[in-house]
Amino acid sequence: MSALDFYAHVAVCGEVRGVGLGAGPEAWEAALGATCLDVPGGGLLRRDYGLVEINFSPDQPGRQGQMSCFGFGVKIQRLLYDQSPNTVPSPLSREYGEFAPRVPFKQLQAAILALGRTIELDKHNTSSDMDCYRVSASAARIHVVADPDPYGSGDPDPDGHQRGDVWSVDVW
Repeated sequence: MSALDFYAHVAVCGEVRGVGLGAGPEAWEAALGATCLDVPGGGLLRRDYGLVEINFSPDQPGRQGQMSCFGFGVKIQRLLYDQSPNTVPSPLSREYGEFAPRVPFKQLQAAILALGRTIELDKHNTSSDMDCYRVSASAARIHVVADPDPYGSGDPDPDGHQRGDVWSVDVW
């Protein structure tokens, strides 16, 4: 299994190591480990594992104090500038090996198509600098760099993101 397999699995199945929408913080910790940054605010909780970021909200009334995931993202863009050992949770590194700092959309698209799904441009969530693609029968959205120089400085970072790089895979 490779990092590309991981990204395709998240996009098709909407889960990370068997955990996805509706799971509580304990389930995510069991899947990704205890090394993370919790950022509470406004009654919500954002749990940041570096590559993976999870959002939790309080459960239904009657289940006081319990939270469940209402969305998460695999933030591939972080790998380009933060290559510290903790950016990729160790359970993912052990299972999928090395995570490259750049993922071309064409490669991810081919991996998803090989799993029997289709991908289409989501025109409602596409902007001038970021394309958004929807995966069939999935809650996943794939964000892809459309303009590596969105502010028009004329000097995009040659080591930075390039047109066609996957920015993130988000599940909501």
